[in-house]
This record gives sequence, C-alpha cells and structure tokens, in this order.
Amino acid sequence: MGSVAAERKSIIVTGGASGIGLGITKSFAEQGAHISVLDVNPDGASIVEGLRAEYPGASFSFSRCDVSNWNELAATFKDIYQSQGHIDVVMANAGISREGSLIVDEDEPSQPGLKTLEVNLLGAIYCVKLAIHYLRKNAVKNSSRGTIICTASNAGIYPFPVAPIYGSSKSGVIGLVRSLAKPLEKHSIQIHALAPAVLETNIAPSKDLFKPMIITPMSTLTKGVQSLVSNPSLNGHISEVHGESFTNREPPEYVDEDSRKNLETFWNLGYA
Repeated sequence: MGSVAAERKSIIVTGGASGIGLGITKSFAEQGAHISVLDVNPDGASIVEGLRAEYPGASFSFSRCDVSNWNELAATFKDIYQSQGHIDVVMANAGISREGSLIVDEDEPSQPGLKTLEVNLLGAIYCVKLAIHYLRKNAVKNSSRGTIICTASNAGIYPFPVAPIYGSSKSGVIGLVRSLAKPLEKHSIQIHALAPAVLETNIAPSKDLFKPMIITPMSTLTKGVQSLVSNPSLNGHISEVHGESFTNREPPEYVDEDSRKNLETFWNLGYA
C-alpha cells in the first residue's frame, strides 16, 4: 500500500453507483478520497470507470455486492480493509422500494414480500456491524475513529401509507441510529441517519412520479453529509433533508418522568 493510499480518506458507499449514493460518491471524490462503491447495479463497474476519468484526484474501487447477504458483504468489507489499510467513513445507503399491498382480496393470505425490509433495514444493520468492527481499529484523531451514516427517509418519520413496509424499514433505521449513538460515543465513533424528502433518483418506478413533486436538490444532502463527517462533536443526528435545509430531528420527549427513569435505568444496567 502506497503512502498516497494511506493518506487518503477511505470511504465505503453502499448503493454508490446510482441515485443518492452516486451523489455521495461524487461529493467525496471532489475531496480526493478513495471511495469503495458497493452496488448491485449491473452498470456499476462502467459508472465507476467514468468517475475515474471525471475525478482524477480521487481513487475508486467497485464491488458488486448485495447488502442483504451477510457473507458477501462481510467479505467485501474485509477486502476493502486489507486493500486500503483503513476505513474512515461508511455510508450505509443502499435501499430499494419494492413491495406489494398488504390489503389484498384473496381466498388465502399470501406471504408478503420482504425484500425491501431485507435491503433497507437488515442491510443497514449488517453495514453498521461491519463498520463498527473496522472503525474501532482506527486511532482516535480529533476525538473520532470514524463516522457511520445511514440513509433513512422522511418516510421513516411521517406516516407513509403508499408503502408501509418501506416506511417501516426506514423507521427501523432511525431507531437503530438513535439507539447506537450513545454506546458508540465510548468508542469515539459517530453515527447519524439521513431522512431525505423527495430527491429525484432511480428508486422510483417511473420518472413521472416526480412531475408533481417538490424536489430537494442533491446538493442539500451532500453538503449535509460533509458537515456531519467534518464535525465529530455531533452524534446521533437524524438529519431531515428538505429544500435547502438539513434539519436535525430530535427524538420525541418522554411521555412522563417514569418512562425517562426506566429507559435511563436500562442504559445504566447495560442490558434489556
């Protein structure tokens, strides 16, 4: 491993060859980082090849990888760590929206498809577990060993009747981040979640979906990501990305003092 590779920031972006992930990949490329792009996109390798020409000051690798497959994902993280010698930022971004209705007229109830849950929530959990493992190997610099940022959605904050499994998966990501923020402080690792409004990406079944929508610019999201990564004093932010704004959404207030005491007691005991 050369000295340049050792000095570059090493970034992993899952789903990094399209949509929000591609926007994030480009924002780190502008800073001259090494970006390891993980994606199931069949055009992913050629997209990354194009990025090499577009951003000669950065470096890239591409791995075709399904984040919902633990063995595949774990092997990919291991290869990246062995190649780069360190991992500094993990963007657990890969996500899909693919589900049938739960309200169906049928003689016998059919099993619902859960691929959206597997990719969006289980994949995020897998990425976070692996990120923690490798970030803990880093020395502490400026109060941080590294940063994990998961892509949720504002559909995880508000009711999302058109795709309840998608909304549930993104609510789960928000809960995961909020629950891990405090224990990860002990390890000098920061974790956050993005909760974007409508950005024009290829997750939608058709571009026609965006015609009546108010679109948030990709630049709002990428600027927000860089602000989180560059400030290790921040932790556990659920950053709603909307218009030109990047708003931290605080957790709900405790309903009463008893609930606060009980939840703090769980934390002090260290188990549940």
